[in-house]
Amino acid sequence: MILGCMRLGGTDEAAQARAFAAFDAALETGITMFDHADIYGEGQPERHFGEWLRQRPGIRERITIQTKCGIRPGLYDFSPEHIEKAVTGCLERMGIDMIDLLLLHRPDPLMEPHQVGSCLNTLHESGLVGAFGVSNMNAAQIRLLQHFLSTPLRVNQLELSLAKLDWLNEGIHVNQAAGRNVHFADGVIEYCQLHDIQLQAWAPLAYGWFSGQPPEHPSPAWQATAQRVEEMAAAKSTSREAIVLGWLMRHPAAIQPVIGTTHPDRIRACGPAAEVAAAMTREDWYSLFIAARGEALP
Repeated sequence: MILGCMRLGGTDEAAQARAFAAFDAALETGITMFDHADIYGEGQPERHFGEWLRQRPGIRERITIQTKCGIRPGLYDFSPEHIEKAVTGCLERMGIDMIDLLLLHRPDPLMEPHQVGSCLNTLHESGLVGAFGVSNMNAAQIRLLQHFLSTPLRVNQLELSLAKLDWLNEGIHVNQAAGRNVHFADGVIEYCQLHDIQLQAWAPLAYGWFSGQPPEHPSPAWQATAQRVEEMAAAKSTSREAIVLGWLMRHPAAIQPVIGTTHPDRIRACGPAAEVAAAMTREDWYSLFIAARGEALP
């Protein structure tokens, strides 16, 4: 799993203490990969992370740092100038020499793929970035960018969860009228599996809807899913968070959740998810999927 650091901003001492507690809880849980973005909190989560690294000698060698760039206030920007500036800023805020993984955050319609490819190749050759990935891209966009890169894209980060099912419904609604109402990136899950691109899931806990923070207007599908999650957690003597994440990780695409909670106890509650996934039966998995769909399979 990965700890998503988006909500760990703030400039006062209390905010830094909250961020440190989350980082420490992640390590205690076995999480050694951390996800940032230059747009998050105007770079403040990266500053907290850099200070945490300075106060924890030896930690840098044990962890993987991932950050994202390409979003500016009000627009997207894959220009080489912005990418280079973003990388420089990230390195300075965290006090590190290299970003392990740099992701392009959201597709920029004005992307010049040959320019982006040249920029990323230079960053890699200079040792400033170890590897690259994307976020929220479809298969065609990945193919286009990959054509101009000298290293393979390693990651695609998408919203995938029990509350965001179009990535699954798209597949089961092939040749079905219901498929006309499903709008997801056609074939991107399979494309990433074929090309060894790690799928990462943002918002994998579905905003906590099934583990203690119900939506403002609960639907019958939510009620049925929340009840099933609670029943399974009790039956397996584990947390509801582990059930929600385990369901996602049970998928053959080996999806890597980016958990966004800032609460140490909830971070620790996610710890058993891999064990839950390994033991989850087909019947368990489908019972959650059908509950979340709110209707039977076609």
